[in-house]
Amino acid sequence: MDQKPIVWRIGDVTVTRIVDIEAFSDRPDLLFPGMKPEQVGKIGWLQPHFADASGMIHYSIHSFIVESKGKRILIDTCVGNDKKRHLPIFNERKGTYLSQLAEADFPAESIDTVLCTHLHVDHVGWNTRLFNDRWVPTFPNARYLFGRIELEYWHQKFLSGEAANTESAKILDAANVMTDSILPIIESNLHTLVETDHQLTSEVSLLSTPGHTPGHVSVSIRSNGMEAIITGDIFHHPIELEYPDLDCNFDADPEAAIKTRRKFLTDQSGRDVLILGTHFSPPTAGRVVQNGNSWQLDVSMASIF
Repeated sequence: MDQKPIVWRIGDVTVTRIVDIEAFSDRPDLLFPGMKPEQVGKIGWLQPHFADASGMIHYSIHSFIVESKGKRILIDTCVGNDKKRHLPIFNERKGTYLSQLAEADFPAESIDTVLCTHLHVDHVGWNTRLFNDRWVPTFPNARYLFGRIELEYWHQKFLSGEAANTESAKILDAANVMTDSILPIIESNLHTLVETDHQLTSEVSLLSTPGHTPGHVSVSIRSNGMEAIITGDIFHHPIELEYPDLDCNFDADPEAAIKTRRKFLTDQSGRDVLILGTHFSPPTAGRVVQNGNSWQLDVSMASIF
């Protein structure tokens, strides 16, 4: 897959996609329990961007840099480098994310704000980097915005030991994430706790979208009559538009996640709002349109500048 930056304009706001990891998998059941490749392969509209005819799914872990009102806001910081992780693809990586940021004219020092939609392993990794055997903030001039509900949830799990004991917590590396990607930011006094309706600028605000985690948020952009929404993990793959009631192995509250997803699809279907999928492979964006009793992502309407 192409890892070059993709840029969108939403009114006066610019959004740029920077990739940490792009991957293919013939195991959709790793995300969606019981799902078979043939179920994926028969959904024609997923091809060629999001899956192939054999049922191989395409998956991406990337950040969005939102430029609004003179601010550079980095949405989600992916997996990071040098960190001990349960999943081999995440473990002790030596990726080129920071150099990609710099090449796209977003050096780490230029970022004003870091916003984590939630505190899972693949959304907070570049919060910190390894320097002289210590985890230090990657973006030293930024305020890191952590959702109050989200941080309290994970901090309590960390203090109780639950973040290290359950199987899902081990896969999510919840204890390690808190130690190497969250606490160093708090100790550096660079964090700000925000509510789920926080306004970042007059053009950019948070949307409460709970279920995947208790404090999960998406990001709404409205400028000069144009709209976009950065999803976070309401969706892990566009197949969830076709099957909105899918369970995901990593949803904290599957029932709430399904309710949130269905409401989002109902509310946005047929509207002229650009949906930017946090884990959607290129072209990454599109509009939600009705598809019989479900929905699909119409990428022909995804304006790229």
